[in-house]
Amino acid sequence: MNRLVIGTVCFVFAGAASATPLDSFWSNLQALCGKAYAGELIVEPEGESSFAGRELVMHVRECSDERIRIPFFVGDDRSRTWVLTRLDRHGGARLELKHDHRHEDGGEDEVTMYGGTTTNTGLATQQVFPADQHTRTLIEPAHSNVWRIELLPGDRFSYHLRRLGTERVFQIDFSLGIPIETPEPPWGWGD
Repeated sequence: MNRLVIGTVCFVFAGAASATPLDSFWSNLQALCGKAYAGELIVEPEGESSFAGRELVMHVRECSDERIRIPFFVGDDRSRTWVLTRLDRHGGARLELKHDHRHEDGGEDEVTMYGGTTTNTGLATQQVFPADQHTRTLIEPAHSNVWRIELLPGDRFSYHLRRLGTERVFQIDFSLGIPIETPEPPWGWGD
């Protein structure tokens, strides 16, 4: 319902579309815009150690009605940005997650813009992104990747990766309790 207050009189209009879980998720994510948060490695695939013991930072740096870009830093490596885009597909809203990877000079990495698109409106606290065809073409073993972003306002933002049919699992949790100082721009961004 929409409400209009004039003075002390409140008018209520029925028939307004209610927010979908995707709308709520998007709104909660936009509320983080401009803030940075420290992360903690929860699970890393066996045999990999590129994230262990390094400072992990996410910065919800750029927000619009259609796109949110979240640079993700691993120590001094500022090559990664998560790009979330609202799409209108098949008569309904969906979210697309892409991984934008850059070199220090700002040029695109050979392996970039992989990810997936939600298949439904998800939950207000969680969105799931199965790998798309571009991902399969770019990284064949990633054809069964499923990314999940969980957002519990005021508490936690979690980035998950699971490669179905394998033991490959990855998770980083960012505490939303206290923002940290905003970092330098990611590689390839001009301020």
